[in-house]
Amino acid sequence: MDPRTNPYSPGAGTPPPELAGRDRLLEDASIALDRIRNGLSAKCMVVVGLRGVGKTVLLNRIATDAAGRGFATVVVEAPEGGSLPALLAAPLHATLVKMSRRAAAEDLIKRALRVLGGFASAAKVRHQGLEFSLALDAEPGVADSGNLEHDLWDLLRVAGEAARGSKIALALFVDELQYLERSEFGALITALHRIAQTQLPVALVGAGLPQIVARAGEARSYAERLFSVADVGPLEDEPAALALEAPARPHGVLYERAAVHAIIRRTHGYPYFLQEWGKHCWDVAESSPITVANVDAATTAAVADLDAAFFRVRFERLAPAQKRYLRAMAELGPGPHRSGEVADVLGKAVTSVAPTRAQLIEKGMIYSPAHGDTAFTVPLFDQYLRRTMPRVERTTRPA
Repeated sequence: MDPRTNPYSPGAGTPPPELAGRDRLLEDASIALDRIRNGLSAKCMVVVGLRGVGKTVLLNRIATDAAGRGFATVVVEAPEGGSLPALLAAPLHATLVKMSRRAAAEDLIKRALRVLGGFASAAKVRHQGLEFSLALDAEPGVADSGNLEHDLWDLLRVAGEAARGSKIALALFVDELQYLERSEFGALITALHRIAQTQLPVALVGAGLPQIVARAGEARSYAERLFSVADVGPLEDEPAALALEAPARPHGVLYERAAVHAIIRRTHGYPYFLQEWGKHCWDVAESSPITVANVDAATTAAVADLDAAFFRVRFERLAPAQKRYLRAMAELGPGPHRSGEVADVLGKAVTSVAPTRAQLIEKGMIYSPAHGDTAFTVPLFDQYLRRTMPRVERTTRPA
């Protein structure tokens, strides 16, 4: 069929043509944001899950819906090794400037801009390796102490007062939360906790890998009472089938039922992989309906694309010892696996490979679903490693 009309959209954070199976989560986020806007209590939402489940898509959809309902939104992605002040400063500045054009609470918004200027200066916010200024007059004594925990609270408090005076709410959307440095994550949690106590109209919706939950608890003991965790996994069979079939229907293209089942079996229902298989099935099929034979032919191309982009881009960032650790995990299967089992495959003591395990958790390649367990954050990564990397021979662990 014509690739020019192919409706599928595999890509990092690319919205799928049919966002299936997530209606309840979207409604929960909408309710929480509206409650915060109305001065009522609600927990901040954090969307957690493995790579490829659509966390970024969901975060962006919630942000778009909120903006359409009149929220002032700040949407950012935390880079690995980045700085929270640098992450927030320029987008928050742009949002406050937009708020000022509404003419309501002009003095409060101008004050928030001055406070942001002092915050950026005190935090020595850097962009592309150079310090930069927001060219704002600072307000001395507010958010300019250089202590991030105090300053971030001051900044969000003043921004929240400006939002309340403008009769709107400020919503922060932060993707890849797991990359926030521990003390910065703690400062953000503290600021949000104090915001909740004052019932200012400031909300956070975050997204990231499963280790966020543990890291939040380690940063602040009350974090579990502050956040509502939406654990996003692969789609059940019915919404997975809808994600495949709905985009094709407007083009008069159908799937054989067996073909749908074959794709779900190969993709395990992960949204990113469903889009990848849908794209390649469309390209190899000559006409409707898409058949099992089409799925078999598409699988070779889909796997090659995943190996070249989705998997390899993560794998090539790793040191040799980290790659060997992951290959040892893959030898045991999809997981999760006990840390001792992985060490056995490597022929090493658990304590000697513990630093490598910690580095891989920090890089977002693995996580610990339970104490002593280790699992991949990237679905089907074990299969990729077995296809592309020589086997790590199992040996006896030294005493």
